Amino acid sequence: MTLAARLFNLAIVLTRLCKFILVLALACSIGLHWVFLQSLAWTSMLAGNLHRDSLAQALTHTFDGKHPCRLCRAIADGKKSEKKSLWTTCIKTLEFPPATEDFALIAPASFALPFDARFFARTISETPPTPPPRSAFA
Repeated sequence: MTLAARLFNLAIVLTRLCKFILVLALACSIGLHWVFLQSLAWTSMLAGNLHRDSLAQALTHTFDGKHPCRLCRAIADGKKSEKKSLWTTCIKTLEFPPATEDFALIAPASFALPFDARFFARTISETPPTPPPRSAFA
C-alpha cells in the first residue's frame, strides 16, 4: 500500500470516528444514555428472574416497578439529580427596557433587488456536468 492510500484510509477512518463521536454526544445530550442503561437493567433483571421463575412471573417481576434492582434505583436517582436546563430560568427573567415614545419604522426611499433575476434563470436552465465530478462522492 502506498503512503497516499494509507493517508486516504486514515482520513476516512478519522471522518467516521468524528461522526460517531458527534452522534454519541447528541444521543447523550437528549438523554438516550438513560434509555440504554434502563434497557440493560431490564435485560439483566429478566435474565435473573428467569433462573428462578416462569416466563410470565419473570416478566411481571421485571416490569411491575415493585421489584427494582440496584441499577434501576441508580438510574432513577441519576434522572432525579440531573440538572434541568438553565435557559428556562434565564428566559423568564429577561426584561426589555421601555421604548422611547418617538420610535417609528421608516420605509426606505427606494428598493432594488441586490441580484439580477436573469442570472438565476440562466443557471437553472444549464444542465449539470456529465459525468458528475468525483469530489461530489467524497
